[in-house]
Amino acid sequence: MSDFPPAAFALEKLAVPYRLFVHTMPINSLEEAAAEREQSPNQVVRSILFRIAEGNFVMVLIAGPTQISWAKLRAYLGQSRLSMASEAEVLEITGYRVGAVSPFGLPNPIRILADENVFIQDEVSIGSGQRGTAIILKSRDLRSTLNYIEIDRFADKMPGTS
Repeated sequence: MSDFPPAAFALEKLAVPYRLFVHTMPINSLEEAAAEREQSPNQVVRSILFRIAEGNFVMVLIAGPTQISWAKLRAYLGQSRLSMASEAEVLEITGYRVGAVSPFGLPNPIRILADENVFIQDEVSIGSGQRGTAIILKSRDLRSTLNYIEIDRFADKMPGTS
């Protein structure tokens, strides 16, 4: 079962319903990923790793093309500085390569924050831990499975929203 994505294995152990989606071609953008999955870009959940301090990381889940508000994230974490983890740090901390990061199946516990927009859509897709393969699941299952998740608003408002 070496081709079975690690995040899917973790969901199997938790008895969370999901389906795997294998892309038929290389994906170069969020919009391409969403289109091939027959989803809107807002249904694609990105898992972004931030370095708070040496050896201290937090993962933020954000919906689609939404941008993270660095000021809101710093204020929430009580940090004056933070940075995105490097590709090497992402691989070391999560065990996954950039573009396949998932909040499931991590080698060690990590603090996970989620913007509330992640849960607006009924169905979402997340990284599987394996490039070219995504996990599609109900947002309510994502929310309930990540019982240690902290949900807040870390996104900047999208143009035209109040």
